[in-house]
Amino acid sequence: QMSNSSSFNEFLLMAFAERRELQLLHFSLFLGIYLEGLLANSLIVTAIACDHRLHTPMYFFLLNLSLLDLGCISTTVPKSMANSLRNNRTISYSGCAAQVFFLSVFALAEYSLITVMAYDRYVAICRPLHYGTLLDSRACFKMAAAAWASGFLYALLYTVNTFSISLCQGRVVEQFFCEMPQILKLSCSHSYLREAGVTVVTAFIVFGCFIFIVVSYVQIFRVVLRIPSEQGRHKVFSMCLPHLAMVSMFVSIGTFAYLKPPSISFPVLNLVVAVLYSLVPPTLNPIIYSMRNRELKDSL
Repeated sequence: QMSNSSSFNEFLLMAFAERRELQLLHFSLFLGIYLEGLLANSLIVTAIACDHRLHTPMYFFLLNLSLLDLGCISTTVPKSMANSLRNNRTISYSGCAAQVFFLSVFALAEYSLITVMAYDRYVAICRPLHYGTLLDSRACFKMAAAAWASGFLYALLYTVNTFSISLCQGRVVEQFFCEMPQILKLSCSHSYLREAGVTVVTAFIVFGCFIFIVVSYVQIFRVVLRIPSEQGRHKVFSMCLPHLAMVSMFVSIGTFAYLKPPSISFPVLNLVVAVLYSLVPPTLNPIIYSMRNRELKDSL
């Protein structure tokens, strides 16, 4: 139990384990995953920034994606590792708000950027003669800036909405980091209208981007099916495969995390799902993109 003096300025996060040996195991596993994510994404950023052959729209967006992945994994993992190492569960009120804000920035900006990357693939395959004009450096910069800005504005709305409600159902967050659904469970005000507003905005953005990605790939596959040679079809498909894998992973994990029925919502499953959506995309994205990419491999 927390004393009254601390109840208004800190939260208790969910611990992975009570036993010291398991806490140290959690620290070691998270440290390994975190270092892999840091190293892989930093290598991609460095390779793209330093190799002039990779100064193309696709790699520019990939560089931004790696920066977002670095931010995403650094928002939740270090605090969780530090708590396990110190046998502690607390996070300050401002630290909790910062986690909600930055995770929202990076998650939505990443989803927006994935949508922009679908457009990049569409132009490259369906309108190759216009690629240089539709995706010149100025257009690429504007699209990347729009993805970051949309993440920032959405996160501002999301965080202000979450932390402007009064909390009276204790201070125990049933997650290893601060996320909005768990904090709303601590609310004592019936702010359904406000929550509905944020839900509508979120659904509008998520479905809008998803429809755009689907339409882009329908157009791409129509072009692919018209290519006479099997080698040509294979080449085009291999261009799209990393992006398709990333979209599938991002959408499936996110959908399950936030749209799973309440009947199967219990703390252990919520914890596993949160580990999946906060750790898997940032650590797997660099591997997915570099595995089938000869240019990137050579540069690395």
